[in-house]
Amino acid sequence: MAERVYYEPEANGVERLPTELHMFHSSPLVMRAPHWHAQVEVNYIVRGWASYRMSGHSVQFSAGEMALFWGGLPHFLHERSDDLIYAGGHLPLVHFFRLRLPQDVQSKLMGGATLVTRATDASDALNFARWNDYARSGDPMKAGMAVDELLLRIERVRFDPYELLLGPAGVACAVEGLDHHSSPIVVRICEFIAENFREEIDSTDIASAAAVHPKYAMNVFKKSTGMTLNDYVNLMRLSYAQAMLMLDEINVLQVAMDSGFGSLSAFNKSFRRISGMSPSDFRRDVRVRPHAPILVRAHAVGSIN
Repeated sequence: MAERVYYEPEANGVERLPTELHMFHSSPLVMRAPHWHAQVEVNYIVRGWASYRMSGHSVQFSAGEMALFWGGLPHFLHERSDDLIYAGGHLPLVHFFRLRLPQDVQSKLMGGATLVTRATDASDALNFARWNDYARSGDPMKAGMAVDELLLRIERVRFDPYELLLGPAGVACAVEGLDHHSSPIVVRICEFIAENFREEIDSTDIASAAAVHPKYAMNVFKKSTGMTLNDYVNLMRLSYAQAMLMLDEINVLQVAMDSGFGSLSAFNKSFRRISGMSPSDFRRDVRVRPHAPILVRAHAVGSIN
């Protein structure tokens, strides 16, 4: 039997580009270990099936299904069919919070739930392929159209049956979603953090950029995402640092500094909190971790018919 080939994060992969839209249309490799990225992931299964281990639950997606989940929680593709083809994208939060979804969906996704819909058709396979081509064309207008059309396709989910699958404990009690007033504020906050997360910034800087009071900025962001401003800044830094750790020639101290952490101890503490291991152990473990066993699909915690 041929030796199994695994996904290996690259320096220019999604982990290193938390502020950019990343589209894909491919036959993915299983992963040795979890990864994370500060974007919402959209998957459409063109052919075959894919089984993911999420943070707190597992789920299997099959041909014709479309799914959304928050990539900021550790997750990985741990089993797949031999004929798997999937398409989709990684949406930075600045795009995600422009979506007009049912009130509770965005906050539940941020809390760890997974949205799955089987209400798809042949046009989805064609559209995801085109959006991937547009996003990679080098033409800013085409790339912008890919984003706009993808967002509209996601928004159409509200008109068809879908499920919100069980995530970590407490997700079913997630805070209420965005309203028309808070959504633009969260977008401005995300835009500023995306441009400055590697610098020394605090809630005052972020609130000033969003033209609101710091306390209001903190409350709106927490209500909308389930995260504090500091949590999200750290997640952006950790997503960036994760990819840098794949480069053997860069030592852990340099990774910490380049990612925006003020000290090695702060970096180690934050990294261990999300991954359960030190940066050094992560660098070693991602290359040698054995293949994980297949798990069963999660139970649905809610649905709209």
